[in-house]
Amino acid sequence: MNIEAIIFDIGGTLRERVTDEKYQAQALTRLLHLLGKPGVSSDYLEELARRYTTYATWAQDHLVESSEQEIWTRWMAPELPRERITAHAVELTILWRDRLGRAVPRPDAQIVIAELSARGYRLGVISNTISSVDVPRSLEEYGLKNHFGVVILSSTSRRRKPAPEIFWEATRALNVAPARCAYLGDRISRDVVGAKRAGFAKAILIEAHGSMTEPRDGTAQPDAIIHSLIELLGIFPPRT
Repeated sequence: MNIEAIIFDIGGTLRERVTDEKYQAQALTRLLHLLGKPGVSSDYLEELARRYTTYATWAQDHLVESSEQEIWTRWMAPELPRERITAHAVELTILWRDRLGRAVPRPDAQIVIAELSARGYRLGVISNTISSVDVPRSLEEYGLKNHFGVVILSSTSRRRKPAPEIFWEATRALNVAPARCAYLGDRISRDVVGAKRAGFAKAILIEAHGSMTEPRDGTAQPDAIIHSLIELLGIFPPRT
């Protein structure tokens, strides 16, 4: 295949969120404290969720990502004091995700990433994420940080998958042509479509919650479908 670089999605691909009621309750309590809304009713939380859905729809329609500060001051809590919300926007964004569960690495993630690196592949990450610190924090926590030559986040790039520009940003940073890159993700609409638009040699889909129910229009078929990360070692042999 003459693949030089393998670039990964994060959510649903290298990590997943698991239920941890205590962890989630702590995140939610801290979130409401920072917003100055301790003990609020469920109606307020539902309103926050509606506002986030409105933002996420806008961002996907335009294939752009706003900064944490803009998300909270423009979309999520425009009625609250701007100075206070801006000061806590980075932490608020992490807490907004952590209220959904604890992020843990997928089985075999550490073993597979270390082995692919040892086999001579250059590795990278492209993630659609509203947080500038969540993904780097996870890579550090999982012991994966040093294996990745580039980590591109939509929150700092301001472009979202499937826009090809965010893929090209990663290939430029790795100094590898798109035609010599492979991409692994869990969503056809973002990962497979984006990699194909960017001219990647191979787009691989890993089965995760929701990934197999997305419509397939025939123009963005994955080159392979895997069910666990360990299967990548059968697809990418040692480079010579």
